[in-house]
Amino acid sequence: MARKFFVGGNFKMNPATRAEKVKLVETLAAADLDPNVDVVIAPPALYVIPTAELLKAKGNSFVKVAAQNCYIKSSGAFTGETSPAQLADAEIPYVILGHSERRTLFHETSAFVAQKTKAAIDTGLSVILCIGETLAEREAGTTLAVVEEQLNAVVPLLSAEEWSKIVIAYEPVWAIGTGKVATAAQAQEVHAAIRNFLSKAVSPSVAENTRIIYGGSVSEKAAPELASQPDIDGFLVGGASLKPEFIAIVNVLRKS
Repeated sequence: MARKFFVGGNFKMNPATRAEKVKLVETLAAADLDPNVDVVIAPPALYVIPTAELLKAKGNSFVKVAAQNCYIKSSGAFTGETSPAQLADAEIPYVILGHSERRTLFHETSAFVAQKTKAAIDTGLSVILCIGETLAEREAGTTLAVVEEQLNAVVPLLSAEEWSKIVIAYEPVWAIGTGKVATAAQAQEVHAAIRNFLSKAVSPSVAENTRIIYGGSVSEKAAPELASQPDIDGFLVGGASLKPEFIAIVNVLRKS
């Protein structure tokens, strides 16, 4: 069975106002999107539930909503955090975990990201699990060692069946928000290596069925060649998810 293409839009800490958010979501809700693609958008925490409600009000059950983060506990004295149980109760189906900005700016370790991933899965959420190397790590030739270390933290915590709730987002840190995009060959090489790792560390079936998507300054221009690679199953889009070109990226597989 072919892996279904997946396009996520990570709004990060954007847009700045509710009015901008409404306009953005309404445009997406009204767009003619490829029905053969899973589309998930991740607004800031303040807008997660209103975004889901707005999509529902517009009659759009196609576009799903993700949180950008969650904690490891279901409740408690954890000021500023959102629990996976709260997201599940709010019927938010996805959460992004392990993004490089969380790892670097907020010092989240691979072990902590793995704990959060397990907590989210246990609550019934699906996880967009981000991994990727810095420029220094790529130049040192340690890209595969880095992504394997990030995944190795997760492997012992999940059953083979639970990997069906994981979408792996390979995001080379040096390409995020820089305008630099890994070449299709560079991205395919790492995606294939990740799939090979999953085959050995979990099972060939999990490796074959797990979607591995690319993130890192994804644009309408770069999307077609990246999407043509055999191990690239979609995109996690940053800045372009706030622009009309996000619709073109979602529809990249449509025949002209």
